[in-house]
Amino acid sequence: MILRESASEQLVRRHLAEVLQLSHQSSSHREGTALAVGVASTAHLEQAWAVLEHLGRTRFLRSALVSPDSQDEILKTSFLSASTMLAKALSREGRTQSYKFAQIPELIQCLLVSGSRGRKAELSRSQLRPRLKPAVKSRVLQTCLRSLYALPPTETLRSCLPPLALAPDALVTACSRGRSPRRGPWGQRKCLQIQHLVGMGGTVEVTPRSQALLTAHPPQEEAMPSMLGHQVGLLTLLWWDKDEVTRSHSRQCVSLLLQLLIQQKGELGAEFMHLNKMNFEARIRRESEMKFYDLVKALDENLTVAQHTQLVLTLLHGLCSHDSLLRDLASKLLLRVIEDHSIRPEQVAELLQGLFQELPRIAFKEALQTVTKAVTLLGSQHTQRTVEAVLTLCQPSERQVVPLWKALAANSRLARKVVTLLYMKLKLRPPGRPTLLQALGTLYELLYSREDKATVRWAFAGILLGLLMQLHYLFELDAVGGVSDFQEESLEVKALSPSRTCLEALKGLFWTTNHWEVLAHLKLLWGWELFERLETYTEGVTLLARAMAHYDCEVRAVLGQAIISLKSPEERDNTVAILIITELLSGQELTQHVSRKSMDSFLSLGLDSPSRLVRAMSLKGLSSALMHPKKVVLLRNQVTSLLDGFLKPEPKDLLGLMKILGDILHHLGAQGIGSISLKIAQHLLPLFEDVRSVRGGAIFLYGDVIYSGGKKFQQQLKNHAFQALVPLLLHLADSCPDVVMYTFLRRALLLEWEFRKELFGKLAWGRGLGAENDIFIYMVESNPGSYRRFLMQVLVYLGSPDRRLKVTAMKFIGRCGPPPALPRGSRAPGLRDFEMVKQDPDPTSRKFHKSFAEDIAELSQYVLL
Repeated sequence: MILRESASEQLVRRHLAEVLQLSHQSSSHREGTALAVGVASTAHLEQAWAVLEHLGRTRFLRSALVSPDSQDEILKTSFLSASTMLAKALSREGRTQSYKFAQIPELIQCLLVSGSRGRKAELSRSQLRPRLKPAVKSRVLQTCLRSLYALPPTETLRSCLPPLALAPDALVTACSRGRSPRRGPWGQRKCLQIQHLVGMGGTVEVTPRSQALLTAHPPQEEAMPSMLGHQVGLLTLLWWDKDEVTRSHSRQCVSLLLQLLIQQKGELGAEFMHLNKMNFEARIRRESEMKFYDLVKALDENLTVAQHTQLVLTLLHGLCSHDSLLRDLASKLLLRVIEDHSIRPEQVAELLQGLFQELPRIAFKEALQTVTKAVTLLGSQHTQRTVEAVLTLCQPSERQVVPLWKALAANSRLARKVVTLLYMKLKLRPPGRPTLLQALGTLYELLYSREDKATVRWAFAGILLGLLMQLHYLFELDAVGGVSDFQEESLEVKALSPSRTCLEALKGLFWTTNHWEVLAHLKLLWGWELFERLETYTEGVTLLARAMAHYDCEVRAVLGQAIISLKSPEERDNTVAILIITELLSGQELTQHVSRKSMDSFLSLGLDSPSRLVRAMSLKGLSSALMHPKKVVLLRNQVTSLLDGFLKPEPKDLLGLMKILGDILHHLGAQGIGSISLKIAQHLLPLFEDVRSVRGGAIFLYGDVIYSGGKKFQQQLKNHAFQALVPLLLHLADSCPDVVMYTFLRRALLLEWEFRKELFGKLAWGRGLGAENDIFIYMVESNPGSYRRFLMQVLVYLGSPDRRLKVTAMKFIGRCGPPPALPRGSRAPGLRDFEMVKQDPDPTSRKFHKSFAEDIAELSQYVLL
């Protein structure tokens, strides 16, 4: 006090320096020193400031502040106390802005390590300059609050500490200041305080949590901080806390925040009066829950969009909690918020991004079920926004996003909307937008999703046309890199190019929707390779549509989509559409789906197209046998005249003759050629053994003829096809295996074998002896009781001049085992061929004869040679 009244600045400086050099061992010494400096600074602020700055710059104090040694705690406490007193003096001066505190780093060290909680709380609210950066301020404030609220309750401290202890007073001061009203905008400092106070409400310790919540009661009539939604979320998640005090404080905090929101809106009506009278502590649990949901609804209505988004993100984070009560409350509250349709379109992307980030940390089944329900609800309310947002989360091939797509597939109606949006994106131009390529990759992944199986089948036609048109557009952009260097059987997993993804999605569409016959048809005829170049693209579409017409693959739906695309202003859409429509005209009973008159009008649209191809294909369709039934009789008569060519001893241009017959069969389509088909089949079967180049053409045409007899002659043709099984099986080792595999599979489909799909797999990708064995087993097990007939047919090939056929026949007999006994009196011409094997110069043939000689000898006793 003497120094305060002194007029000598030099005297003040010298004595203040001496005071600061006194003992700091006891708390009374430290408080006395700090008080002396503080009192003197009220009249001699500049002198006191200079002395403290000089002390802060000395080597002794700086080394003490940064030393971890516990003995320096005394100096740190004194420095912190003096700084606090100085901060109070500065706050009373009008010249505060002109003072710069040079010891900010040292002061922060004191705040973070010192045990003086009261001083921390006081100094953290001071106006020392230069002001702390937000990150540093946040760290200091968090440390101060944790130190303060780690104390026991105020009542406990008052009963066990001396009257002069400062900790209870500091706590009371902090609590009272937290509640005190202050006019004006809610600044950054208050936002930071509320954020840390509410954040401490999520701590495990009951006492700090309840005290923090008690302090966090917001002052009334102030502007709400931007993070209010996050804070409200944290408070509501404590609604069912195990600690009664925490529950009470959290409910009061939420109620007060809501009152502030309503006050700011000027809505001081009955709702506010009702909430103001709520007595949370006296309500039973059931009534509290009712009030809780009412309160949540009110918050939904009064939070800004940004605050509401923060609220929902906080609830999503709550799903990761290991506290079952908190997790259950977060689930119920999240679903309630979404069910109330309070999510706005502009929130969807941010919410899904937040959910995607939290998803790996959600470990409990119930919480994952909540996520599924939430995404399903969100998708139902904002389908397009949801799809757009999920597409941008990560690459479709990454598994993290799969749960979200599965959630969108949980509701069949929503799933259809989602898939429709995805394939419609394939028609967007240009395709440079990331979401378009993401949509392409997503569709490819969804084809193999069990949850989306029914939806993909429903959207088959739209997906098919979308993929075909997208592939054509990629050709136009010359963006087909990687489409031809794909190795189907490679085990290496690598990202596919957009064009290759499009082509593989086309294949997958037929495979996953159980239309694998179409996939097989093109696979065995090398039809998919036609889609790898623009020059052969139209040929590929034609072959694909022809296969779909033959197997009656979604004809009605595809026809409908093609007609829509025929009306499109885009030439590529018209091209794909007319190619498909023209081929579907040869399908089975197309008139059940559309009348000839309607089809005539649709095809006429293409006659005005600027594309020559579209005009030509439209004219072809208009002149088809379906559109002109009288042509059926004319074409059948032409087949009859061509049949005579087969009867000549040396027919001219047999390959050309078969080509013309094949074209006529295609033009007739489902109309067929009736009884003539059986005669043609009988003439073609012997050509399987022709050593000339006509063998492949005969086998291929045979495959078409077997289907051309119509329902009336179907059974007779099936019987004839059965006779061709063994020849086709043995010719798999022939010089034209692709054609043979194609025709062999068609026989299996016609005869409705049990293992048709498995047979295709072996024909298409099987290699070596194992594949041969499997194909043989599929044929035998699919035709029980036909073992003897197969064997007798094979014996004939033992005398074939073609060594490959002879060896294949011996392999077949080796797999069959000993020939079974035949009925007495039956004839088996193949037994003579078996005897001829004995004279074969090849040692393998003679060894084969020796192995089966006894069985054949026994067999010959029952057979008339």
